[in-house]
This record gives sequence, C-alpha cells and structure tokens, in this order.
Amino acid sequence: MAETHVLFVEDDDVIREALQLSLERDGFAVTAVPDGLAGLAAFRADQPDVALLDVMVPGLDGVSLCRRIRDESTVPVIMLSARADAIDVVLGLEAGADDYVTKPFDGAVLVARIRAVLRRFQHSRALDGTGPAEAAGTPPGGVLRFGDLEVDTDGMEVRRAGAPVPLTPTEMRLLLEFSAAPGSVLSRDRLLERVWDYGWGGDTRVVDVHVQRLRAKIGQDRIETVRGFGYKFRG
Repeated sequence: MAETHVLFVEDDDVIREALQLSLERDGFAVTAVPDGLAGLAAFRADQPDVALLDVMVPGLDGVSLCRRIRDESTVPVIMLSARADAIDVVLGLEAGADDYVTKPFDGAVLVARIRAVLRRFQHSRALDGTGPAEAAGTPPGGVLRFGDLEVDTDGMEVRRAGAPVPLTPTEMRLLLEFSAAPGSVLSRDRLLERVWDYGWGGDTRVVDVHVQRLRAKIGQDRIETVRGFGYKFRG
C-alpha cells in the first residue's frame, strides 16, 4: 500500500523539520517547503494526498495558496495557525480549507486530524455505496430531490436547476448529512462528529463557515439557522 503523501508548507525551520520527522515516523511521506510559491510548485509536481499550510508564510501566504490549490483540486487542506484568531480561522476556511489546527499542537492530535480528513475525502470519492452516503447516514443509492436541487448519492453529484454544483468532499458530506434528515434540527456537535469525524469535539466555526459556503452554492434559504440549537435543512 502506497504511503500517504503530505505537503507541508512552513517557514519556521525548527517546526518544519521536527514535524516532518514526526509525520515520517507515523508512516507518511512528506514534502516540506518553506514558502507558499515553493508549496504551489510542489503541489503541482507531486500531487499530494493532503496539504498542511501554515497561514503566515512568505511568497504566497497560506490562505492564498489554499485558494490556488482549491482552484485546481479537491485534495484535503488543513490550515495551521499560530493564533486562534477568528479572522485567521474564517479566512482559511472560506478559502476552501477543510479543517484547521492552532499552534502549538499535539502531534498525535494533528495526525488524528490528518487521518480523519483523509477518511472523509476517500469516502466522498467512493462510488460503490460505502462512501459518504453510508458514513454520513444518508440513505444509500438513488437521487434525492428537493425542489430544483438534486443530490445523486451514487455518483456523488449535485445539480441545481439542472446545472452541476461543484462541491468539495467536505461540503458534499455536509449536504448528505442534511439531506438524510430534512426538516430536522442538527446540532453543530452532531455535524462535527458525523461530517468531520470528531470523536473529541472541535471548534464549531468549522461547521459555521462550511454551512455558509454550502448555502452560497445550493441556495441561502435551504439551510436555516436555529438559534441555540444548530441548523435545519428545509429541502
């Protein structure tokens, strides 16, 4: 079985070298580079399985690099930030990142996050009925219709008024979770557990920003905010 290839973009030499060694000990193949332009070149040359991007790197910052990667690929992206500042978090997620981790972080937690995001990505790419439909609780097989919105749970495709709607794997899993329970209120904690595979809890801003991105693609009115409880898919 081929090693999972991680692209790691970090300008701090000590952190870059230490984390590269740590990830390699955990069985990952790692390409580690010190700036965003080198990161973009390595991404295009190596086609990694997952990208770890520090927010503040020279040449091309992590958020801009994430946007460039997302323009070309749905590969999972995890942002790394030295601050838990809400602006850093939201900018990274709005750029298309699937998750973020705040420095300093525990190596075991980061590895768990990497493996979780890879599981989500692999499930979302699977077309044999064992992908996100099963994992996220969506009825396997068939096309679900909600007005002009069609969700093909076999082909992992979404259409709105007949036009394809491009979703990232995380957005697709989120939509599948909503479409499995139209009219029901889903808490942020449940969505973190079911969509992000967080068995240990997590920051609900990840949910909020992804819901915002999904609304922009499928229609603002389809997902209702239920204050104090979570979200409800109106269908």
